Amino acid sequence: MVDLKNKLAQIPKSPGVYFFMDKKSNIIYIGKAKILHNRVRSYFNKIASQDSKTQVMVKNIIDIEWLVTANEVEALLTESNLIKEHKPRYNVFLKDDKTFPYVRITNEPYPRVEIIRQKNLTKDDNDYFGPYTDAGHLREILRVIHKIFPLRTCDYYIDDDLINESKVGVCLDYHIKRCDGPCEGFVSENDYNTMILQIKRFLKGHNGEIKEYLANQMDQSSNEKRYEDAARYRDQLAIVTEFAKKQKKISQDFKDRDVLVMASENSYGVGLILRIRNGHILGREKFYLKVHNPESNADNLAQFFLQYYSSTMDIPDEILIECLFDEIPEYIKWLSSMHGKKVKIIIPERGEKKKLLDVSKRNAELLLGELRLKQLKRKELLTKPVLQLQEDLGMDIPPRRIEAFDNSNIQGSSPVAGMVCFMDGKPLKSEYRKFHIKSVDGIDDFASMHEVINRRYKRQLNENKPLPDLILVDGGKGQLSAAKSALDALGLGYVSVIGLAKRLEEVFKPGMHAPQNIAKTSAGLHLLRRIRDEVHRHAITFHRQIRNKGMTKSVFENISGMGEKRIKKLWKSFFSLKELQEVDVKEIMLRTGFSRKICDEIKACSMRLKN
Repeated sequence: MVDLKNKLAQIPKSPGVYFFMDKKSNIIYIGKAKILHNRVRSYFNKIASQDSKTQVMVKNIIDIEWLVTANEVEALLTESNLIKEHKPRYNVFLKDDKTFPYVRITNEPYPRVEIIRQKNLTKDDNDYFGPYTDAGHLREILRVIHKIFPLRTCDYYIDDDLINESKVGVCLDYHIKRCDGPCEGFVSENDYNTMILQIKRFLKGHNGEIKEYLANQMDQSSNEKRYEDAARYRDQLAIVTEFAKKQKKISQDFKDRDVLVMASENSYGVGLILRIRNGHILGREKFYLKVHNPESNADNLAQFFLQYYSSTMDIPDEILIECLFDEIPEYIKWLSSMHGKKVKIIIPERGEKKKLLDVSKRNAELLLGELRLKQLKRKELLTKPVLQLQEDLGMDIPPRRIEAFDNSNIQGSSPVAGMVCFMDGKPLKSEYRKFHIKSVDGIDDFASMHEVINRRYKRQLNENKPLPDLILVDGGKGQLSAAKSALDALGLGYVSVIGLAKRLEEVFKPGMHAPQNIAKTSAGLHLLRRIRDEVHRHAITFHRQIRNKGMTKSVFENISGMGEKRIKKLWKSFFSLKELQEVDVKEIMLRTGFSRKICDEIKACSMRLKN
């Protein structure tokens, strides 16, 4: 047992990152601090005055570790990377750790402009724009870029050596004037990179600069009587002008700023980033978040802030947020170093900025409401068949956990059984089970069902594991009676059990001579059919595996020199019969070390099984 009091006394008074662990040594929270000693000790002082989330977390802390860093900014970045890696329970993180698309402009003599998806963006020599959450908006941006600029779309690394050696010829894009042909030196590196610079400005929302550039190029081409080029620049200018009209102007100061807000409820939330560049709305990015405590909006906002700006290279001059949090001075230092100039983090109290923040907050709340409705609809869809089945069968409780059984044998050979488990109408595959029939000779489906039911629930009782709300057996009254008898012998007669006959798909209940009257269109009956089909597939698959294994084993045993040990070695060398069939004799010799004669016979036997 770790002595927390002693460990708290050892924590250094330095900047760094700290880790809280539970009794299973799982990291449940990662944080950073300017002074580790003070910050970590604060969790254990005046616990009663802390929010509910922190109180629960502190109760689960069994051990503490820490990592000293050179400064606060290094601690900030380390915390961000470790949160993404470990996903601690009490930290906020992007839901499902989705990969978001970015626009990447490669660091090459003739750069490529491409869309990539990446989880954890790391800074390199390339330029990145994003992340984008609206794929439709991103496609529109790229469509406009390709209409304006004759970019290459190939994957070649183009430099002077490749051009001089003439290794690559122009493609169709050159002939239809969608590429200037850098692969054959038809455009200079300087001219191509001037175009790339304009694309970067376009992605940053500086459309005015691009319009001016295109207008100048159009006039110059016209003056030099290059009327075809002038017409092309004219068309490009029209496209930019039309695209700019769609971007709402909301600021007169033409500053680059982000508006960052979030709304949360229970364990989920929505983070919203409104990106404003050159006074125009460039885009709205929404992120679904997992939060542990919606009461602590400042803490949740701080962690969302950290995750977003650690995954983007597009840092604005100003960031508007809705409330204060402790890390703001550290974030300013960090972002300013990335941006190359001072970044302001502002909490507006009045004026246009406050209106902009309020509108963004309302949008985040509306998105949260939409998420809530989607979850409710999903829940309704999930439980409707279960609730309907409860009504159809006249059960006191909804059958949330259903376990189903089916036997499988062909002419009495290799008798087995399968069990599947469905929870709230969905398969719970971790609870699927397979059974070898041990006590039954010959073909006796009823006795086999009795054995399997007895073994399954005797073990569940011994290990104090959950029992199902409903047991489904694939079969009619005979299989049902066998299952009921086994349950009664275990003292589980109160557990609901039914049979679903294959031929007419009739539902039988214990003690009833006639089948239960359930409408053929019932969602409950559809659920039973689905479960029946799944357990049948599960049992059949297992039976085929056992039968094929038995056949294979018996065939190889007939080969002279192949005993039990060599058969085991053969299957350690090859994962399946199919793999064995696909390789040649030399490969079999190489993997097993057997003689050529034995390997020839193994190959011949395996091919006979194939046929």
